[in-house]
Amino acid sequence: MKLYDTPRAPNPRRVRLFMLEKGIDDVEIVPVSLLEGAHKQPDYLAKAGLANVPMLEMDDGTCITESLAICRYLESLYPEPNLMGRDPKETAVIEMWTRRVEMMVATPLMMAVRHLHPALVVLEKQNPAIGEANTESGTRALKLIDRRLAESEWIAADRLTIADIVAFASIDFARMIKFRPPAEMTHVSRWLEAMNARESVSLAK
Repeated sequence: MKLYDTPRAPNPRRVRLFMLEKGIDDVEIVPVSLLEGAHKQPDYLAKAGLANVPMLEMDDGTCITESLAICRYLESLYPEPNLMGRDPKETAVIEMWTRRVEMMVATPLMMAVRHLHPALVVLEKQNPAIGEANTESGTRALKLIDRRLAESEWIAADRLTIADIVAFASIDFARMIKFRPPAEMTHVSRWLEAMNARESVSLAK
């Protein structure tokens, strides 16, 4: 299999973190330069269907984009350590938190970076007002995550799961615009410290 990847972007980093946590090392990594528009070239679009990164190309030539779809497929091939649910109940809870994190925290923070970081003007018709509004939205949503982390070491289960990976990749990405969770969110801060201490995070820069 081949993973078409790009550095720094949060969605590809989700997959890299997921693979590292599982110890998956037999997938070829193919670099894709977003700033050079490699994801918009005809040969890439013919496989991906959209100018999206990451993309996983399976051994039979089937190609899928969307980071969570890729992680779901890899989870089925490499079931341990489990990151997406061991039984129907746990799977549903992890899915719920992953969905909340993606919609309420990850997407706003990613949009904030796209509209506020000067280097990304080549990818986006930037509107600073949109960037600021999304920063505020993502910050408000972190209150929910802070409350959750007051009662649980990790966001969705008794261990790190895909929900933690999705949240961390985007919060860390937002450092590009000097974003930091408010100091009063002590539980988020504790969780971020734990995430940053993981070997996968240091390897998936």
